[in-house]
Amino acid sequence: MRLQKKEDVSRKRLETSTVTSDWVSPIECPLIKYKNKEERMREVQLGAHTVRSHGIMIARTHMHDWLILMLLLLIEAFLYEIHPFYRFVGKDMMSDLKYPLKSNTVPVWAVPIYSVLLPIAIFLIVYFRRRDVYDLHHAILGLVFSVLVTAVITDAIKDAVGRPRPDFFWRCFPDGKDVYDTLGNVVCHGDKIVIKEGHKSFPSGHTSWSFAGLGFLSLYLSGKIKVFDRRGHVAKLCLVFLPLLVASLVGVSRVDDYWHHWQDVFAGGLLGLTVATFCYLQFFPPPYHAEGWGPYAYFRELEESRSSTQAANAVNGCNVQAMEAQPQVDNAHDERSIHGCMGLTLARNSNTTLEEIESGRR
Repeated sequence: MRLQKKEDVSRKRLETSTVTSDWVSPIECPLIKYKNKEERMREVQLGAHTVRSHGIMIARTHMHDWLILMLLLLIEAFLYEIHPFYRFVGKDMMSDLKYPLKSNTVPVWAVPIYSVLLPIAIFLIVYFRRRDVYDLHHAILGLVFSVLVTAVITDAIKDAVGRPRPDFFWRCFPDGKDVYDTLGNVVCHGDKIVIKEGHKSFPSGHTSWSFAGLGFLSLYLSGKIKVFDRRGHVAKLCLVFLPLLVASLVGVSRVDDYWHHWQDVFAGGLLGLTVATFCYLQFFPPPYHAEGWGPYAYFRELEESRSSTQAANAVNGCNVQAMEAQPQVDNAHDERSIHGCMGLTLARNSNTTLEEIESGRR
């Protein structure tokens, strides 16, 4: 019986040590696995955070952000409809504004397709591969924020500056006959809508939208494919530069179509890329960071899950130790009783021996 109790106690201790080692070890944890010792890349199990399980909770958490997006959309519609500042345009200034009036190489309706819908399609592909709704939601939210904030800033500057486009002469005088007032300012007799658009040259809206959407996509891809992992894979850089190349070509087309001056395109590209960077860093670590492949919310949820798991394991460990302590107390009582019996036996034996010695002497 004593040997069986000791074996039970040792078996429980072995089970406790096994549970504790599984709790501490990062390799056996079902939620986390480390890619290597330096970066300690952590990835969640596929299907852990899906649209079905966490979508409603995330949408409620960021409800105010989506409301702000609706407000930005209304502001953008207002800025597009109001008349820009009609800057003074004299006859001597027309020499730089007589470029031919051409149609857009990249139509206006195509801009939201390649700057918003194309990145969202890539976000969905990543989601179906990783099943991380945090990544999908924050990527879409950051992208839409980037584009709308850029659009509001661009149109606000357009309306405030009112710079004439390079083809302003033919917008103002479609028949080629220029007319000026007594102060030397133009007296346009063309279509009012065309003239209105002729005062919106700075900065380029096509370019700023393109760099806002495709610039955000470039940052997103650089984090997902780990461009800055110090392994020297140049092919990753080519994939990251591709969206920026498309945005740059859109900007070049605006100069070729004589809709913008080169300063307008440069300012629009700088504006869009800057806003995209700020909006990306609101939700994701920098692409060169060791954990740049996931959003901040993902790692925050991961840490909370680990904390709750550790707390539960700590409680279970205390329960196991309490169960373990009870047999040890029982064994101590048994040993004490055994030792007591042995003491009594030894005392009886010693008394018997003394009696034998005394009888022998007699």
